[in-house]
Amino acid sequence: MKKICFALLGLLLAMQALAQKVTLTVAAYPAVDEIVKAALVEWKKAHPQVEVKVIGREYADHHTAMTTALATSSGLPDVMALEYGYLGRFALGGGLEDLDQAPFLAGQSAAKLVPFALAQGRPGSTGLAAMPTDIGPGVMFYRQDLMKKAQIGEAELTGSWDGFIKSGQQLKKATGAFLVAHARDIKDIVIRGNIAPGQGIYFDAQGKSIIDTSERFRKGFELARRIRAEGLDAKVNAWSNEWGESLKRGRVATQMMGAWLGGHLQNWLAPNTSGLWRSTGLPERVATSWGGTFYAIPKKAVQKELAWDLIKYLTLNRQQQEMAFEKFNAFPALIEAHSGAYFDQPVAFLGGQKARIAWRQAAAQITPTRVFKADAVAEEIVNAELDLVLTKGKSIDQALKDAHQAVQRRASRL
Repeated sequence: MKKICFALLGLLLAMQALAQKVTLTVAAYPAVDEIVKAALVEWKKAHPQVEVKVIGREYADHHTAMTTALATSSGLPDVMALEYGYLGRFALGGGLEDLDQAPFLAGQSAAKLVPFALAQGRPGSTGLAAMPTDIGPGVMFYRQDLMKKAQIGEAELTGSWDGFIKSGQQLKKATGAFLVAHARDIKDIVIRGNIAPGQGIYFDAQGKSIIDTSERFRKGFELARRIRAEGLDAKVNAWSNEWGESLKRGRVATQMMGAWLGGHLQNWLAPNTSGLWRSTGLPERVATSWGGTFYAIPKKAVQKELAWDLIKYLTLNRQQQEMAFEKFNAFPALIEAHSGAYFDQPVAFLGGQKARIAWRQAAAQITPTRVFKADAVAEEIVNAELDLVLTKGKSIDQALKDAHQAVQRRASRL
């Protein structure tokens, strides 16, 4: 009888423990999914009853899946990772919780986070739709070995766009290497600099397209056309196989992106080039953000309280933010994490350069800009018009006018 009682008691306790178990679902893309998994080692110590299911998909597949999930209210995670480029579309779609409101009250921690990233998480007139976790201060990576062979100094690359293009001419003559992967890369940097307060990349404070009136777009198109006319770009798109091979083989000498690119170069894009790359600022001291990761909670998520607890740990815990930076090159959005000793350590892949100090300085100079629901659409349209300029000889005036009209038309439908 006692054995039966003990067996029943054990079964009861097991069933009770099982009943108390809850599942928290996180949807992310590489390498954000790995960051979350690494964070769970510590977070679960305070939440042993929680089973966390991390769903990792490739970058584009993830955002497509999240678009469908929000539209159908099916397959929604409790925590949703979003990349900066998709933020406006998701945040203004109405399917995400306002993290400024109770019970989240993210505003209480606003002073702890990089201002421009926090502003990006508050698109339009809405509250905080997504919490920033890592940022991408824009920098230039360049091949020191190729520049040395061509007798080009860093100041010549960064002093002005004219100097940058002249360096490209000298570089190609001395080494045969291209200055940039694609002329579009220059446009992408130029249009992200000198944005007026309250405006976005493509829209003014009222949500109207500024593509045909902003000097940023005209200058970006003109510089891209010069790069193509001089034969200084390899005509390969970022993230393509050809792009990766060009970086590995030294066919492309510079790449302007977020500081996180250094980790990608080191870990999988071009690990055989260790010691050959250096990092510096963008031409004409342009200070801009390039990418970044945010965490959001869908309004129809099941475990919102636990989701917010995990998001706070991922974004506001200094040790966690430092770990993500050291292991996964995720530059911290948490200001407190910018004072760690890790910033002062030399980067072996960059020839021992203490590059993180400059990245921190670049991050501090970026001014907040707004994101809009039609940003992704506007980017597609502008790129299509630039391609017509580069490949078909379309006039820049007409291209910008056509882009403006198309963006206005598409944005009004959204």
